[in-house]
Amino acid sequence: MTDAIVKDSNGTPLKDGDSVTLIKDLKVKGTSETIKRGTLVKNIRLTGNPGEIECNTK
Repeated sequence: MTDAIVKDSNGTPLKDGDSVTLIKDLKVKGTSETIKRGTLVKNIRLTGNPGEIECNTK
């Protein structure tokens, strides 16, 4: 099985531990919370789904 390469909006490959800045507001799955555009998210963790990441924003 081949691992999918996850890229950011500029086409740069992402890996576990990277920091990203949000380019649009995102709703948090399972809550009514929204993370605002421009928020810096540090130390992301990639999941098996290329459309999802895990992170802490606090």
